[in-house]
Amino acid sequence: MPDPKRSVPLCIPNLDAAELDAVAEVLKSGWLAHGPLNHEFEHKFREFLNVPHAVSMNSCTSALFLALVANGIRGEVILPSFTFVASANAVVTAGATPVFADVEYETCNLDPDAAEALITPAAEALMVVHYAGQVADMARFAQLAKKHKLLLIEDSAEAIGAEQHGIKTGGWGTGCFSFFPTKNLTTGEGGMLTTRDAALAAKVKALVGHGIESTTLAREKKERPWLRAATYAGYNFRLSNVLAALGARQMDKLEAMNEARRKHAKRYDELLDRNLFDLPVERPGFKHVYQMYVVKAKGFDRTRFLATLKEAGVGASVHFDPPVHTQPFYAEAAYPQGALEVTERLAASCVTLPMYPQMTDDDVAYVAACCNRAARELGR
Repeated sequence: MPDPKRSVPLCIPNLDAAELDAVAEVLKSGWLAHGPLNHEFEHKFREFLNVPHAVSMNSCTSALFLALVANGIRGEVILPSFTFVASANAVVTAGATPVFADVEYETCNLDPDAAEALITPAAEALMVVHYAGQVADMARFAQLAKKHKLLLIEDSAEAIGAEQHGIKTGGWGTGCFSFFPTKNLTTGEGGMLTTRDAALAAKVKALVGHGIESTTLAREKKERPWLRAATYAGYNFRLSNVLAALGARQMDKLEAMNEARRKHAKRYDELLDRNLFDLPVERPGFKHVYQMYVVKAKGFDRTRFLATLKEAGVGASVHFDPPVHTQPFYAEAAYPQGALEVTERLAASCVTLPMYPQMTDDDVAYVAACCNRAARELGR
């Protein structure tokens, strides 16, 4: 039975003494802005993804924006509508045009066939959004990008460590990552851009810091460290040394945290009633890291279901409703849109269940039992 004293939140950041000590050391050092810990964080990130370049910054949205701006993208960018609005906002603010393609029901990821059908001479980029920790079919998208000469951008905000054929997200195209507290790795607020292109990495690094190609840390070693000449009209998208310290320590346990999520997901798979829910999938050759554990409701009222879970202390939610193409700014704008039947079906049925490394087996069992009970009662 539901326990009124029980509480299983949607997500809790995994922070311990290592992060606290790292932040304290930075505060004691007095170097609070972009500094030495950014370099450590970026180094660990590069090694984890097996990519040559990683640039830390203040958000994934900034990374997406700079991926477009630094590459001079001003035409059409094909992306899913079943995502957080930040993906599309980055396209618009960069001066390009979003073209929304439908997604696959099973994975909730961009459908390669739907995306290819929308490629026109005006298309300049593919922005693939990896949903909830499940990598999209990047082998197929890499082929499409090469065939049509499109920039390939990976919105990997929700998929740090997810893989296809042993290649992690951010290793296929220009990777853009988020470190928001709900993500597999957190710095509170923050982001990272990854690339195999040295020239692009150098340009992005400059754009992050006002268009100046040298960092404060690098200039400290020069004879005249005060010289700061802007090569570009850049931005202030820097990640502080304080937050980078969090990221560097989070990297030390990222794989363990991802494995804990995978363990909890397997337990959910065993306990949830498949007659009531469609569950996440992990296709052969793919590795899911379950930033969220998302089920699809079958034959019952989702709003009442979520209210019932809330009464039982289960912090479930929905990602993403409404989809971007139906939101006021995008619905009113004259952007080309495809037929998004699957997107709208998912937006009306998806439910995000609690998922974080510190969950106990008992927490997972309690959430699953509450879900099965509520769905059965509502489906009568």
